[in-house]
Amino acid sequence: MQFFIFLNHLVNFLAPAVGVGAFMAFLSPRVFRGRYRPAFVRQWGVNAVAGSVALLLGLVYFGTDGKMLTYGAMALFIALAQFTGMRLWRPR
Repeated sequence: MQFFIFLNHLVNFLAPAVGVGAFMAFLSPRVFRGRYRPAFVRQWGVNAVAGSVALLLGLVYFGTDGKMLTYGAMALFIALAQFTGMRLWRPR
């Protein structure tokens, strides 16, 4: 496989995790107004990594990508990362 074809597959594989992670990082300050809000880039990065892990686990388990159960797990992983991040990142 050529490098650019591999890069295209990798970008398209990780695009849902990065997109949903950005959406959650954008939406969380509007939902949690009175609480501590970490930097947008930090939230986005943590959410994207959590979603990417879920997609990779789904790819390993099912042997193919694009399963709806994998996307549901990705949404759950990102929501858990966002929730724990809001609790753990607040100043003490």
